Amino acid sequence: MAALLDVILPVFLVLGFGYVAVWRGLFPAEGADNLMRFTQGFAIPCLLFHAISTLDLGQHFDPALLFSYYGVAFVCFWLGAFGGRFLFKRDWEDAIVIGFSCLFANSVLLGLPITERAYGPDALSANYALVAMNAPFCYCLGITAMEIVRNRGAKLHAAVPKVAKAMFGNNLIIAITLGFIVNLGQIPLPVVLTDAIDMMIRAALPAALFGLGGVLVRYKPEGDVRAILYVCAISLLVQPALSLAAGASFGLPIEAQRSLVITAAMAPGVNAYVFANMYDRAKRVAASSVLIATALTTLTAWGWLTVLP
Repeated sequence: MAALLDVILPVFLVLGFGYVAVWRGLFPAEGADNLMRFTQGFAIPCLLFHAISTLDLGQHFDPALLFSYYGVAFVCFWLGAFGGRFLFKRDWEDAIVIGFSCLFANSVLLGLPITERAYGPDALSANYALVAMNAPFCYCLGITAMEIVRNRGAKLHAAVPKVAKAMFGNNLIIAITLGFIVNLGQIPLPVVLTDAIDMMIRAALPAALFGLGGVLVRYKPEGDVRAILYVCAISLLVQPALSLAAGASFGLPIEAQRSLVITAAMAPGVNAYVFANMYDRAKRVAASSVLIATALTTLTAWGWLTVLP
């Protein structure tokens, strides 16, 4: 109960404030959109740039950690896709969107604040290592799979420009790349710049949570109940359970296992809907999965925190 009250509820209360403010007309919906543009386009890139540029890459980019997360994420993507195709009889394009919804955990807006509140700021190093690979891996897998099924295997190389555009036109990935350049090149940054970045960082997560709550108002839970619950089950239960087993089998340190499981246990991020909207397929499943799974994370994250050492 202490974990629920002290760690999880404050995060979801901020998100809830944003939801209620937009729902009741106290804050404009376009304001929530603009807040998300600010956080995802500027504040969170500053957070990730700072984290990657100062991270001990040799210590925290552990192949066992990355495989425990992304190997499991790959499996869950195909569990979602095959489930969409053979359990719910959707066409392959819809099935890929369902798989992507199972794949793309909200590692930044939910995973970072919950880990920080549970274990402190020093516990986030493994989270940042996972976040650094998240968007490139997920978009590369999702777009490649979608282009294959849309073209039925013809000319796989046609997917390459779309994958590159989705990845390297993303501010988060640009910030992560710059962070790696500064880190590996041991480039010193002027104090005035780092102070400005620190100011942006302090605004990142609370503003993003409030904005996310406001954005979720438009995602109405409707129809496709079985497919939505399937996405929620894989995202909130199957993926963290498999990640926990994989991390234990590799003998990951406790700190890394915590970050691994909490990241894997997060609801699908808004990028699931962005991907669905990109291809105009299964948008209702993706949107409703984001909303319902985010609400359910209040309880499931509590459960995973009680399981973790």
